[in-house]
Amino acid sequence: MLSRIFSFFAWIWFCVLFLIFFFLIAVTFLITFPFDKYRKAPNYVLSYLGLGLIRTSPGWKIEMDGLDKYDRGTPTIFIANHQSFLDMALLYQLPWQMKWVSKRSLAFIPIMGWMVWLTGQLTINRTSKSAIRKLDNLVQPLKDGIPVMIFPEGTRSLDGKMKHFKNGAFLLAKEHNFMLQPMVIDGGYKAMPSGSKVLNPKASFRVRVMDPIDPTKFNDMRSLKDHCHAIMEKELKEIRSN
Repeated sequence: MLSRIFSFFAWIWFCVLFLIFFFLIAVTFLITFPFDKYRKAPNYVLSYLGLGLIRTSPGWKIEMDGLDKYDRGTPTIFIANHQSFLDMALLYQLPWQMKWVSKRSLAFIPIMGWMVWLTGQLTINRTSKSAIRKLDNLVQPLKDGIPVMIFPEGTRSLDGKMKHFKNGAFLLAKEHNFMLQPMVIDGGYKAMPSGSKVLNPKASFRVRVMDPIDPTKFNDMRSLKDHCHAIMEKELKEIRSN
C-alpha cells in the first residue's frame, strides 16, 4: 500500500519535472544551437532532470565507485547493464557528460522524445538492418572527446539479471579502436522494475566503473563482446554479495 501511495505522488512529480525541463532544455537549445554542434548545453540541463528523478525518494541511496578509472582524454564507449527506467537518471549523476544511444521508439513519446532530440542523443531502430550503420554517427563525436553511452542488452532486464549483448557497441569499438569502459549498475530493478509503474520508496543504487578495455587486444568482435559480458556479470554478482 505504501509503495502505491508513493508511486502516485512520484509520477505526479515526474510529470512536473518533465514539463519544466522540456521548457528549460528547449530555451537552452534555441540559445546555443548555432555554436553547440554536440548540444552539450542542453544535455547539461538534462542532467538536472536526472538529479530530480533520482532524488524523488529520501529512501533512495546512491553509491558510485571507480570514477577515477575514466581517462577523459581517451575516446571512450561506455557500456552498462540495463535494469530500469531510472538507469539513465542514475548515470546522469556521473561527473561527465555522455552522448546516449537509445531506442527509436523513445523519439515518438511526447515531451520525452522531444528532449531526446533537443539534447542530441542518437536513436536507433534495433530491429532495422541499418542500425549498425547509424552508429557511425558516433565516430566524430568520440574523436572530438564526447564519450558515448550504450546499453548493449538493448532493453531492460525483467529480473535484474544480465541479458545477452547485442553487437553494436563492440563492432564500433573494434572497427575504430575506441576504448570500451564497462559499468555495472544495480538497484534499479528493485526501485522500479521493468514494465511496472509501481516504485519502491526504499532502494540502494550502485554504479561501479570498471577498468577500460582495449579492443585491439581481441582477435574479433565476438571475443570482445563475450569478455565484456563475462566480467560485467561477475562484477554484478560481486556487488550483490557485499
